[in-house]
Amino acid sequence: MFWPMLAIALGFLGLAVLGVLAIRVFAEVRRLGHQVERSSRQINRAAQELERSAESLARTGEALR
Repeated sequence: MFWPMLAIALGFLGLAVLGVLAIRVFAEVRRLGHQVERSSRQINRAAQELERSAESLARTGEALR
């Protein structure tokens, strides 16, 4: 009777550990997703600024001709 109870307890403990690890992975994936979203916004903003600067520079170059 001892061994079956020990096996059940260890099985439950293993499932609990896997559950905790799954929650931690989920939290880290969400955090990474937020960082990627924030970075993509910054990249898009920088690309727009670069495009505006390039247009301004192109107009300045055309005016010099």
